[in-house]
Amino acid sequence: MQKGNIGVTTENIFPVIKKFLYSDHEIFLRELVSNAVDATQKLKTLASIGEFKGEVGDLTVHVSLGKDTITVSDRGIGLTAEEIDKYINQIAFSGANDFLEKYKNDANAIIGHFGLGFYSAFMVAKKVEIITKSHKEGAQAVKWSCDGSPEFTIENIDKADRGTDIVLYIDDESKEFLEEARISSLLKKYCSFLPIPIAFGKKKDWKDGKQVETDEDNIINDSNPLWTLKPSELKDEDYKKFYRDLYPMSDEPLFWIHLNVDYPFHLTGILYFPKVKSNIELNKNKIQLYSNQVYVTDSVEGIVPDFLTLLHGVLDSPDIPLNVSRSYLQSDSNVKKISTYITKKVSDRLQSIFKNDRKQFEEKWNDLKIFINYGMLTQEDFYDRAKDFALFTDTDGKCYTFEEYQKLIKDSQTDKDGNLIYLYANHKDEQFSYIEAAKNKGYNVLLMDGQLDIAVVSMLEQKFEKSRFTRVDSDVIDNLIIKEDKKGETLEAGKQEALSAVFKSQLPKLEKVEFNITAQALGENSSPVMITQSEYMRRMKEMANIQAGMSFYGEMPDMFNLVLNSDHKLVKEVLADEEKECDSVVAPIQQEMDDVDKRRNELKDKQKGKKDEEISTAEKDEVNGLDQKWEELKTKKDEVFAGYAAKNKVVRQLIDLALLQNGMLKGEALNNFVKRSIELI
Repeated sequence: MQKGNIGVTTENIFPVIKKFLYSDHEIFLRELVSNAVDATQKLKTLASIGEFKGEVGDLTVHVSLGKDTITVSDRGIGLTAEEIDKYINQIAFSGANDFLEKYKNDANAIIGHFGLGFYSAFMVAKKVEIITKSHKEGAQAVKWSCDGSPEFTIENIDKADRGTDIVLYIDDESKEFLEEARISSLLKKYCSFLPIPIAFGKKKDWKDGKQVETDEDNIINDSNPLWTLKPSELKDEDYKKFYRDLYPMSDEPLFWIHLNVDYPFHLTGILYFPKVKSNIELNKNKIQLYSNQVYVTDSVEGIVPDFLTLLHGVLDSPDIPLNVSRSYLQSDSNVKKISTYITKKVSDRLQSIFKNDRKQFEEKWNDLKIFINYGMLTQEDFYDRAKDFALFTDTDGKCYTFEEYQKLIKDSQTDKDGNLIYLYANHKDEQFSYIEAAKNKGYNVLLMDGQLDIAVVSMLEQKFEKSRFTRVDSDVIDNLIIKEDKKGETLEAGKQEALSAVFKSQLPKLEKVEFNITAQALGENSSPVMITQSEYMRRMKEMANIQAGMSFYGEMPDMFNLVLNSDHKLVKEVLADEEKECDSVVAPIQQEMDDVDKRRNELKDKQKGKKDEEISTAEKDEVNGLDQKWEELKTKKDEVFAGYAAKNKVVRQLIDLALLQNGMLKGEALNNFVKRSIELI
């Protein structure tokens, strides 16, 4: 028997392995099974070139559980005593301390370097044995043993068959790895597609109401997964089945892309467009990354562009190292090339579906647009490709490319300054009357109800020349696309003020909502009252919900315009009735206000050009007194209008109709509206 110390320059590598790799200690199973597969593939290669002349036989790798052990066995090339000494004992790279220091915060980086993949076993084991026999003729089988200190023993043993068994004696903190379900889930995660069959225990059958083991190996992997096959050999159903295997319980994918590149890097894989229901974040990280069929990660940011992290599926590239840090991946030139290539392949595939089967593309557009919009928003070169197949959908469900839509609305929706106005709604039912008003004018209205559409609107305004997007409820229809300077009649100031005060007094108090009231001549056939909201303010508030740094807008109250149609019969009646009821009371108050105004203006004229200290205290006091008096008279006048309005059921009914039309009438106010409607009928 030979004894010795493992060749590490650091005092003891094992506490380092246990400590720094603790967060990711399940990875030991991937490393050991991958090593076994590697040894098996090497044997297959030697046999194929005639260097190994023995019987290859069954090459299945076996993972088995004992009472306190896990064993990984292969029938690969095996090791001689000299090879154990070289590959296991002498982790003799220069400056092991420096290496460990450098990588101590990155578990993945240590594993897989300089033979340390095997040493990941010590994250979960208090003792590890290697029982091995080389494939070389006349080789002596050996057993290597180490208890987690730098000391090891190596002795000759009898072993009938070539290959290697790695036996892990699991330590007390890691007993979870002795549970069948835990190992089964890890094998599924890391080893599902390894190129050599992996067996974990035996298959089970139901017999007499209970599960019993059969003699057949329970093979847990598919050693020829779909992405390794030629697309010409596969049918649609094969791709759909593979998707179901990867993502049980998911809806059928929209379609897929089969990647197969040999130059300038190696890359295979299948990417699926899933149906994205809602939250983008929940749908990310569904692409599994493999290196030669060994699972690496499902966190693929930096390897695929951000918008394509919404895709599902598998990428496999031997050019992506198994164990690397995120920062390494993001700066690696191969990874960058892969990222660019995938973007191009995805846009080519979308373009070809659009070109060859536009009907199918349009049918799937609602599910597809989140990918395409996300891509156009986050990646300039993708926008340049996608602008030819990205679609607008109008409120009638018709689809147009950007260019087609521009031609459609050019004649009818260009304003007096030559700007093309794109009208849109984001809720067909809630904005129904506004949409109808626009259609009656001969305008077309887009439906932009996707979760990224508000950001897309802002982006397209920057991309399109002389173009503006305006929501249909952001103003009265005549103001949405102004074709010529207006010369319409306006109400005289006194009547405008009276109407405004009457309606303002009856507006309900809504949390974080403010109304500005205006009267406009909109024609006798238009609605008597409308509520609109400035495009700019509403858009800022919506952007605040999706963009950091804009929360200031999110805190501001919602500002709405209540527009009274001074041409409408009902509004005219309210105005006439208000004059009849209120004039005798309002006239003397107004006279007093005019007198106060006159005196105020006289004093202000007198004070023009004077410095503050040159104005007498008496004069300042008089101005303050007049300001106060004017405010009191204004309040008194508003109270007269409010008293009148409270008795006029039509005023409140008109306000409530406008609120109802905008989904803003709720609770008690809605109940009162229903009662009032019944009384009026």
